[in-house]
Amino acid sequence: MNIKPIAFLATTFAIAISLNTTLLGDSRDDWDKMKRITPKSYICSYANGPIQIDGKVTDKAWKHANWSSEFEDIEGDVKPRPRFSTRMKMLWDSEYLYIAAWMKEPHVWGTLTEHDSVIFHDNDFEVFIDPDGDNHEYYEFEMNALNTGWDLFLLKPYKDGGPADNSWEIPGLKTAVHVDGTLNDPSDRDNYWSVEIAIPWSVLAEFAHQASPPNEGDHWRFNYSRVEWRHVVDNGDYKKLPNTREDNWVWSPQGIIDMHRPERWGYVWFTKQKRARVGHPIAETHAMREFLMTVYHHQKSYFGKNKSWAESLEQLEITDARLNRLNESGFSIRLTDEGYVATYTSTLANGKTVSMQINERSRLTRVADVLE
Repeated sequence: MNIKPIAFLATTFAIAISLNTTLLGDSRDDWDKMKRITPKSYICSYANGPIQIDGKVTDKAWKHANWSSEFEDIEGDVKPRPRFSTRMKMLWDSEYLYIAAWMKEPHVWGTLTEHDSVIFHDNDFEVFIDPDGDNHEYYEFEMNALNTGWDLFLLKPYKDGGPADNSWEIPGLKTAVHVDGTLNDPSDRDNYWSVEIAIPWSVLAEFAHQASPPNEGDHWRFNYSRVEWRHVVDNGDYKKLPNTREDNWVWSPQGIIDMHRPERWGYVWFTKQKRARVGHPIAETHAMREFLMTVYHHQKSYFGKNKSWAESLEQLEITDARLNRLNESGFSIRLTDEGYVATYTSTLANGKTVSMQINERSRLTRVADVLE
């Protein structure tokens, strides 16, 4: 499930949220739970043939795509393993990004049939895409077993003020559902439901700020979620179990119950090889990103207590020995009219010197490759 406004507000989400209120919505405690989890990686290989979007995931091209690891609870291994198996796989070609998911399910059911309904009120499958990994301007798509979809675009995460654009659509989107069982029939037991999704690169290009379709070796940030409600059967109909919250099972755990933390999404690497190898090193700038997210979360807590922004790591009480080895030329905080910009310059393992920045709204960007 995702933290979103209620249905009738989702269209515009133009609620004025004060800076103070938004900032107080986050804390170092959240980050302590999140930072212990390393985002997962997946290699998305190039489709070696046509894919018919019928939900069955049986086309020859899919045989060369690796299944992901099993989905986990959104909070990670501090929670029990999901009751039912969920996996995803991906492919791409010059026109489309292809996504498939397989979900074990003894009772496949759904109620929502209107496009852009709040789909997570049903059991669903969800896709999150942040092309350039800056934590802002990202896409979301949800679908249920009735093949009803909800597509939306977020300028920035809800914790940083949103807004969500529910009017955003995906022209050319293709989706399908296959049910191994009987949909909405509680009299028997089902086996699984699977989905296939094809998203045009031309749509994703709008806020990608980089090549779309990707170049060989590019990586984008993705995550996937499955919402599962416990149910009872009442007069032959499925009903949610009263006073029971949903399960949230995800590909790359978030650490907290909030999918709208793009800094915790996984890394998907694109290759034009037809059969991708298993495994991939994490992004070369990941350690820099982790450091700047630490600054961001500590700044939010500092602002909540002091109603002003810190100007040093000492004020932020960042005591990690590795982080404190930074010298003044490697890190700085510059206060702005809106808040602050923190800049970190570091030399990567490959010898390249890189600068990255983050601001008070969590936008994290690679600003320069410094000439040696």
